[in-house]
Amino acid sequence: MNRPFVLGLTGNIASGKSTVLAMLTELGAVPLDADAVYHELIVPGAPLWRAIRDRFGETIVAPGGAIDRRALGALVFADSAALADLDALTHPAVVAAVRDRLAGLDGGIAVVDAVKLIESGMAQDCDRVWLVVSEPDQQVERLMRRNGLSRDEAERRVAAQPPLAPKLPLVDAVIDNSGTLEATRAQVEAAWRALSVSATPR
Repeated sequence: MNRPFVLGLTGNIASGKSTVLAMLTELGAVPLDADAVYHELIVPGAPLWRAIRDRFGETIVAPGGAIDRRALGALVFADSAALADLDALTHPAVVAAVRDRLAGLDGGIAVVDAVKLIESGMAQDCDRVWLVVSEPDQQVERLMRRNGLSRDEAERRVAAQPPLAPKLPLVDAVIDNSGTLEATRAQVEAAWRALSVSATPR
């Protein structure tokens, strides 16, 4: 099997990574959504589910046994130490699962979509890294619509995101998702054309 060319896609919460990932999928990339992998790893009874329950208690477990992500989010986005603990539990498990999936691919271009791509160490598995950005007020509005959050909850989640400035020297392209869908698509297609899939992997 041939190792796939791996494109890392990152950006803070509600910046538009899913939109960019969908466009890349249309262009022929194989998508690997770290959040979807996380969902699979926290099914009731799974090792990561148990670890999160043990750390944060039964209050973040819904009546059916699933992790109540809204309750967990309300807790960790109000407490930086709790968020750091959650990251320490989830990052190794998600990174290992994503690496397993990449190992099962035969060539082509795979896109790993992860908010904490750089912080988790997953960026080291990528041949290129793109950063998706948008205005904070847009992120707040998207979170309110998408997750049914109050403005205060959405603002807390956006404020808890890591700063973008330190990431800029580490990425190969920045996709500005502050404008129209057409403007975002034009940037994605231009950056896609510029990808050198024959480049020596890092």
